Amino acid sequence: MSPGSSYLCRLLNMLSWKQHISATLVLAVPICFSNLGHILVDVADSFFVGQIGTAPQAAVMLAGTFYILALVFAIGMSYGITPLVAEAAGKGEQEKIPLLLKNAFIANFAICILMFLVLFFCAPLLRYLDQPEGVVEIAIPFLNVIMFSMIPLSFFFTLKQFAEGLSDTKAAMYISIGANLLNVLLNYLLVFGSLGFPEMGVMGSCWATFISRCAMAAGMYLYVYYSPRFRQYREGFRMRGFSRGVLKKLFRTGIPAGLQFTFEVGAFSAAGIFVGWLKDDVPMAAHRIALSLAACTYMVSSGIGAAATVRVGHFLGLGGKGDYRRAGYTALLLSLGFMIFGAVLFILFPGALTGSFNKDHQVVDMAASLLLIAAVFQLSDGTQVVALGMLRGLQDMNMPTVITLVAYWLITLPACYILGFTMELGVHGIWYGFVIGLTIAGVALLWRFEYVCRKLSLK
Repeated sequence: MSPGSSYLCRLLNMLSWKQHISATLVLAVPICFSNLGHILVDVADSFFVGQIGTAPQAAVMLAGTFYILALVFAIGMSYGITPLVAEAAGKGEQEKIPLLLKNAFIANFAICILMFLVLFFCAPLLRYLDQPEGVVEIAIPFLNVIMFSMIPLSFFFTLKQFAEGLSDTKAAMYISIGANLLNVLLNYLLVFGSLGFPEMGVMGSCWATFISRCAMAAGMYLYVYYSPRFRQYREGFRMRGFSRGVLKKLFRTGIPAGLQFTFEVGAFSAAGIFVGWLKDDVPMAAHRIALSLAACTYMVSSGIGAAATVRVGHFLGLGGKGDYRRAGYTALLLSLGFMIFGAVLFILFPGALTGSFNKDHQVVDMAASLLLIAAVFQLSDGTQVVALGMLRGLQDMNMPTVITLVAYWLITLPACYILGFTMELGVHGIWYGFVIGLTIAGVALLWRFEYVCRKLSLK
């Protein structure tokens, strides 16, 4: 390490908690708004489709059960580049960064095509999940179109995570917000056939999402390629000079990250199938509404977790043995503070939050009751997603993946089934299972971070 780097490391290790909070917020706030932009696309779709009826809303939830699994794995794969870029920037190894980018394009595109093929062959399986027939007939064509949006979204996330690894988080925020506004406009035009556009119903919402995600990919490409800040990394866009070693490293960090997202989201998606076994459109639509609202707070904490990845990764690259721990816990405290705020909103205004998503009072009342359960698991949800970000910054990937597998598939799903069906608590029992699984995941991942920090401090 150069003398300048050693001095910088000592300086950074003297940062106060207040300085850590300020630095984390500078990174996290744009990421949070960017993440909210993504989830608000889903919320907008739920809102507009909910105006058509309960069955279309349930169909979108069912299609999302398959689509979201493939999508989050592809997105998680793109997260693999962030800690590697952050570490290279921290070490001053700028020449490695373009190589990471061009190899990330190849790795993420390969995973995206694989996930696309999985979706293509899985679409007909919706008929065999014992779901309401009318819901399935709407869900299959919706899935056949929406799966195409995974390709531009994966391209966007590759560039987004690359920029975030270099502490540039604002551009993705502005692009995401712009795409969200475009999605709302296109939903209004295509779902209801406004201003001379064809009335496409639920498929109009699907095409609105696809178009807005293509716009996101194009916007992020133009920014990264032409911005003076990234000019020195343009070699990363030239598809030549690949490295098998770098690809292997990206897969080694990206695949576990993708699996971590998939295990968690997959458990929630599988729980959605459980809700379908109740043979009633009302709990399906209520589940969709409440889950969309709970996802909003989750995405804010996910943004804070992404900031933790960058800051912990930078300190790891600098060789600081103290401040990557403090940087991680700063992000955790910020997340917990926000999740307490979210829980209070869910407790005080459940009916007001769910009332605009559906005209059926039964759906609204049930969604409001599920939102009260969501308030209970807010702290656990914030802890587990930020702890995963902290561990990604330390490039600790394999054990957190095992933890998420056990917590969500071996504990959460059996708990959901037992509480929902064996104990006959219905959709509320399924949601009680979320409380159990998220709490176990949060505690285990936080223990893992402490363990890895102690292990690194001894080196």
